[in-house]
Amino acid sequence: MWFKNLIIYRLPELWPDDKTKLQAALDGAPFAPCTGLDWFSEGFAAPMPFAPDLVFAAGRSQRVALKREDKVLPGAVVRDLLAEKVAAIEAAEARNVGRKEKQELKGQIIDDLLPRAFTKSRRTEALFDTRSGYLMINEASAPRAERMLTKLREALGGLQTAMPHTLKPPTYLMTEWLLQGRAEGGFKLGYSALLKGVGDVPDKIKIINKHLDDAEVVQHVKNGMRVVELELDWREQISFTLTQDFALKRIVFLDRVQEQAEQGDDAASLATASQILMTAALGDMLDEFYHLLSGWVD
Repeated sequence: MWFKNLIIYRLPELWPDDKTKLQAALDGAPFAPCTGLDWFSEGFAAPMPFAPDLVFAAGRSQRVALKREDKVLPGAVVRDLLAEKVAAIEAAEARNVGRKEKQELKGQIIDDLLPRAFTKSRRTEALFDTRSGYLMINEASAPRAERMLTKLREALGGLQTAMPHTLKPPTYLMTEWLLQGRAEGGFKLGYSALLKGVGDVPDKIKIINKHLDDAEVVQHVKNGMRVVELELDWREQISFTLTQDFALKRIVFLDRVQEQAEQGDDAASLATASQILMTAALGDMLDEFYHLLSGWVD
């Protein structure tokens, strides 16, 4: 239920708190398993196992899930069957099988195997934060987040979102914090960072499990390196790694938040509590970044 990664978009103003519009749109684009000669299938699925609805609303947040199913057809299996067919033809007809014919035989083999192939599936979840105005996608991969956004736009007939570009880039803020040996606002430095060099400075240096105010670490920045990833802690509620693209990786919701969410007595109440707390914490934290980075650039 807790997001592990975050790619963020800004929602259009006045996104409705009521899930009715979103639910109706997603009902027209449900997930259906792969059939026949389809290589994959993609559509919206219930985000919670205890409810069939394609939107799970809690407080001023709406959770959705995009499910994708792919056929798995090992290349070695196709190659072995192709080799057997080619050998049988060459033995029976005393001739060589040409490249074009091999391609046709391979296509026939794939068409025969595909309906019986195994499948693998994965889910991408997203939260509409209607209080703070963010669309939060639980992904570390930008292309997968964009795929969720594309499917939402298709279902809704359009969705005007914006990347969270800020007046000051995150790299500037992270580098300043490392240079001064401390973060600002509700943020505290963690113990890991990724530094990138410019020009004659070494390409990259990864710092793991080390005090980031250490003189040796700070010296790298003084020598001209900039911070492209930085581990941070926010108000003893969330630890995460911030990237230069304003994405969050390796998110951990700390005990203080998780204990608050454990007050329910069934799956639905626990899910509701955790979603409300998670969305509120992430929204407040992103708002604080907004001020520290001097606001959005439209």
